Amino acid sequence: MAKLFVGLGNPGKEYEQTRHNVGFMVVDELAHRWGFALNQTKFQGIFASGIISGEKVILCKPLTYMNLSGECVRPLMDYYDIDVDDVIVIYDDLDLPTGTVRLRPKGSAGGHNGMKSLIHHLKTEQFKRIRIGIDRPKNGMKVSDYVLGRFTAEEKINIDQAIQKAADACERSLQTPFAQVMNEFNK
Repeated sequence: MAKLFVGLGNPGKEYEQTRHNVGFMVVDELAHRWGFALNQTKFQGIFASGIISGEKVILCKPLTYMNLSGECVRPLMDYYDIDVDDVIVIYDDLDLPTGTVRLRPKGSAGGHNGMKSLIHHLKTEQFKRIRIGIDRPKNGMKVSDYVLGRFTAEEKINIDQAIQKAADACERSLQTPFAQVMNEFNK
């Protein structure tokens, strides 16, 4: 059995460091910490695998674009025989203040199209997630323009801390039940 950490985002240089790509940023941080090279491509995604704390771990960044994330994750889970209980999805959340990190054991898509795709393809809402707040747009800005925009310098400080905290929570989940990790990190 393997643990699968999926960071949601959009592929391509034009989307790097945008609000919608914080999930990718956390996976990149974990790859850096663990010395993994995200260079395997299969199932419309890029991924890496290895052994961390005695556990087989897979890091994945779907390359399907956000709204089709489930098209990558489901085949990857099937190929590696990964149970939905061993999946943690990391993604941006408009309903949390910028830089806030919240862990949940399950839940609805909450209007997030990447999560809608995952719920559709996994046929359940019962999978773990780490949400990173990006706040809502101000001054009438369209949501699509906002999530595809880059962080301000002030926001970037909070986001960098959130990426570290989310990566810490992922690492902790390898040795600790998720309910306990939630208690520690949702403070």
